[in-house]
Amino acid sequence: MKYKSEVAQIVHEMASDLYQIDAISRERMADYDKSCLVQPNPLNGDEIRQIRQKEHLTQAAFADILNVSKNNISAWERNVRKPQGAALKLLTIVKNKGIEAVI
Repeated sequence: MKYKSEVAQIVHEMASDLYQIDAISRERMADYDKSCLVQPNPLNGDEIRQIRQKEHLTQAAFADILNVSKNNISAWERNVRKPQGAALKLLTIVKNKGIEAVI
């Protein structure tokens, strides 16, 4: 995990400890996640296509590795839909570290 600052890391770790003992709710922990953790930047279709092509993968192969449908890859690359959540994080990892990081 990447934190926005050293203070954010301390706050998040404390909140995480409280969450583990059920002292705060899942919703409240999600608020701490959003405020303390660095969120990946959104990717547009051209960037996603470039990531896939850099790795020399077809849409189908890329989809299999990311555990999403080929239709999702196609929709992302055409800017019909935008990846979010875990998919966006995986794409960011592949962009920064290569496909080997998620295989």
